[in-house]
Amino acid sequence: MALAMPVAPVRGTVVVWALVSAAILVQIAYPLMPEAARTTVTVASVVVFFVAAVADAARVHGAAGAGVLIVVAGGGGLLAEAVGVATGWPFGHYAYTGTLGPELFGVPVVVPLAWAMMAWPALVVARTLAVRGVAVVALGAVALTAWDVFLDPQMVAAGHWTWFDSLPGLPLIPGIPWTNYLGWLMVSVVIMATLNRMLRREGAPSAPAAALYLWVYFSSVLGHAVFFGLPGSALIGGVLMGAVAVPFAVALSRRRRDFAAVPG
Repeated sequence: MALAMPVAPVRGTVVVWALVSAAILVQIAYPLMPEAARTTVTVASVVVFFVAAVADAARVHGAAGAGVLIVVAGGGGLLAEAVGVATGWPFGHYAYTGTLGPELFGVPVVVPLAWAMMAWPALVVARTLAVRGVAVVALGAVALTAWDVFLDPQMVAAGHWTWFDSLPGLPLIPGIPWTNYLGWLMVSVVIMATLNRMLRREGAPSAPAAALYLWVYFSSVLGHAVFFGLPGSALIGGVLMGAVAVPFAVALSRRRRDFAAVPG
């Protein structure tokens, strides 16, 4: 007799994939919009992506796990950004320009949502590529920080924040000091270490989280190279984030091939 498939998990998966699809569609729409509408689309993109990531974390770890993601990554990101805006540590001296909507402690509310939305896929990436805790934390921190190699140049070019430091940055990416990326790495290590400790290890990589991370990588390289006039960050970000995204994609492909080869 065939066993009935649980309805709730299936529905949850469908909802998550619908949200992932919505997040991708909003990001596709962004470069096609007139300049006047792009800020609104930016905020909408972060909100939808955040909801998709939290919903997927809830699907895998339950409501408590989703709450951990929000508090640790969102709250940690807010704390780091508030300290950063007020003191210049650990990222460097910068300020938001007031274009991204309501602010809390000088930080647009949408910013901690962005930390949380990418922390979950970054954790899934790290746990797919590594087993030991130290390696997971290190890879997760790199996976999260590498995204900012795309994020910062795009948002600065769009006028959402500005840097006051004249320190050198990465090659081909002027105007953003190297301290920014060091600060991101430091904060990301704390976030990844806490999430890895508080959330049980998944039995298999989350497909929605994998789709979100790989989409961000692909679309960021394409967007910076073709739509945003930022060839430097397209190249450097493509290399740095690709150092994680490409092995991740290969690992997923191997897992799928090995699973398909199992008789049954």
